[in-house]
Order: sequence, then structure tokens, then C-alpha cells
Amino acid sequence: MRAVVAREAGGPEVLELVEVEDLTVGPGELLLDVTAAGVNRADLLQRQGHYPPPPGASPLIGLEVSGHVAVVGAGVEGWSVGDACVALLAGGGYAEQVVVPAGQVVAPPPGMDLVEAAGLIEVAATVVSNLDLAHLSAGEVFLVHGGAGGIGSFAIQYARSLGATVLATAGAAEKVAYCRSVGAHHAFSYRDDWAAQVRSLAPEGVDLVLDSVGARYLETHQQLMATEGRLVVIGMQGGARATLDLAALLSRRGLVTATSLRPRPPAEKAEICRRVVERVWPLLVDGTIAPTPQTTFPLAEASAAHAHLESGDHLGKLVLVVRR
Repeated sequence: MRAVVAREAGGPEVLELVEVEDLTVGPGELLLDVTAAGVNRADLLQRQGHYPPPPGASPLIGLEVSGHVAVVGAGVEGWSVGDACVALLAGGGYAEQVVVPAGQVVAPPPGMDLVEAAGLIEVAATVVSNLDLAHLSAGEVFLVHGGAGGIGSFAIQYARSLGATVLATAGAAEKVAYCRSVGAHHAFSYRDDWAAQVRSLAPEGVDLVLDSVGARYLETHQQLMATEGRLVVIGMQGGARATLDLAALLSRRGLVTATSLRPRPPAEKAEICRRVVERVWPLLVDGTIAPTPQTTFPLAEASAAHAHLESGDHLGKLVLVVRR
């Protein structure tokens, strides 16, 4: 089969489409013919050599795909060859085929095209698992950064569906406007004094921050937290090391946690996928959550997709199309 490999750690130019060995299916697994693969910021980190796959996972890049079942492994029930599906992966998505534990494979949202569905499961699983962890509830104030990206735009809509007041940051004016269009009660550019705007809108503080920036905003987030506020760090775009003010944290009885979806064991991922289907798919069907805009690239142009994501010019989600 063909797959995208990174010749070495480096820029987008190290990615190339080559022939690799065919895959074999073990008990409890499914082999999928990939229709499309989502492109995520974690993929950029892996290409750069900063985010190696967990032990036993495919060394290929790619954390989510859509496609059809090609082979059903021993002991797997409920799936037949030819069934449409989406899958949450620990790696291997940038390829014509992928092997996945059956619990991480689910039917796509009813009525959704498989290319559009390819960029959904990683985003939904990340947001649902972290908002569950932090117990976001109706009436609370929620802040998310990168509101015009895949995770941010989904988080805006999902948090609003839970009854939270949603604040979001983005870059250019059109991205800020997009955040408002998908449900953010207030959105502002991170190029301005966004923290001051948050303080004016939420003088009692923010109950939950979903933070993909990391170190650069840590001190600011501590200052913005409400009493018993929660900070959930899911990315390090702004660095990995910063000083935590324990006195400020103690005074607010605050909680700071950091999570990663990729290295979780299959049983945990299967449970998260189950919750996504149960909670998110109905919201997509009834229009409460709208799919984010997509930019698609052929699989052979993975390097261009990575360059586009790194540029910051994209809106919504990027997807590699393998076959239609």
C-alpha cells in the first residue's frame, strides 16, 4: 500500500508518498480502506520529531480517518466488510489502509459525507473527554483559544450546547467573526489585550479554560481563573515550561491539569468514542453543532497540507483525501 512517511525530522518537505508493507489484522482489530485522514497539530509535532507515537503504535503520522471496513479481525462483532466508518488512531492515518482496535471505530454521523467526517472524531473526542474531565456545566464561563480551528470551533459549539457562556480568541478579524458565527458569546483577537476583555466580561473569573497554548499563557490563565476554576492544558504551541504561582492557585482553590488523548489505552479510547457517538452525533444531525469548514488536499500533497496548517491561514479543519 501507499503511505506518507517522514524521511527525517524536519519541515513539511520531509513528507513523501511511498510504497510500504501491507498491514495484517489481529484479533479484536479492523482493517480499513481509508477514504480521508484528518490533519492535526499533533501531526506537525510528530513530523518535527517532538511527538513520537506511543509504544506499539504505527510510526506513520495520522490520528483519525474515515473509510470502509476491509477485513474484520477475529472476535470482532457488529462490523461487516464494506461498512462505512470513522476511526480514532494512535498513528497510521496518512495511508491507504490502517489497522485499528475495533472499539475505536464507529459509524459516521448519519448523512455526513466520509471526507467531511474524516476530520471529526479526533476533535470531538478531545473536546468531549476534556470537558467531561473538567465538569463544565450550565451557567459557567468557558474560554477556548484558537476558536477558528478544528478543536476551537467544535469546543465553542459543544460548550454552548452545555449551557456555558463561551469566550474565544482567534487571530485575524474574519476568524474572530467566525467564532461568533458558530456560537461564541464573545470573541476577540489574541493580537489585542484579550485578557483585559475577558476580565471585563467575566469579572468573577473564568470557570474553565481549554488551553492549547501552554506556557505563554499560564500566568495569565491563573489570574483569570474564578474560584474553583479549572485550567485544562491540551497543547504547547506557546512553550512547555512556565512558572506556576501556587499562592494564586491556592487562593482560588484552582485546578490545573494536562491531558493527552493519543497514549491512552484502547479501552479508554473506546469509551470516549462511545460517548462521542451518544452525545455529539445527535447534535450534528439536529444542527446544534455545524461541521467546521474544510480545506482538502490529496494524500500525495501532505507536505502542502502541513505547510498550510503551519501558516495559520486556515479556517476550520484540513483533510487529506485518499480515495473518493
